[in-house]
Amino acid sequence: MARLWRYGLLLSRNRHVAEDLVQATCLRALEQAGRYVAGTRMDRWLLSLLHSIWLNEVRERRAQDANTEGWLSEYAAQIDGMAVQVICRVDALPEFQRETVYLSYVEGFSYQEVADILQVPIASVMSRLVAARLKLAEYPPEVVD
Repeated sequence: MARLWRYGLLLSRNRHVAEDLVQATCLRALEQAGRYVAGTRMDRWLLSLLHSIWLNEVRERRAQDANTEGWLSEYAAQIDGMAVQVICRVDALPEFQRETVYLSYVEGFSYQEVADILQVPIASVMSRLVAARLKLAEYPPEVVD
């Protein structure tokens, strides 16, 4: 559940929306339990469901509900300055790059697994990661007290 919530938070940038996404994902998983293929990774299937729900039902509400500053300020006090800079830089990436970076580098999914979750070709995953790395490399290093 924690992985679902973190991914929901990454997508929505709002704690309450992330909780709604997790709840909707659990409900959809129960409704579509017959579609789950035994022996496959449950976490990939659930993250794929959450992503689909986000794309189909919740994205329209994002503009009204998103509060990036609130999300960052909740955690900024718990994280050192360099980590806050990294989070802010990743958070500034376009959504399709941000979600790809998260699934690949934070959750540790392979490129193929990320492609399956996002329902895109593996080449798209690779190009999104390259573009994200280039974008992140544009930022000059900053000194943090």
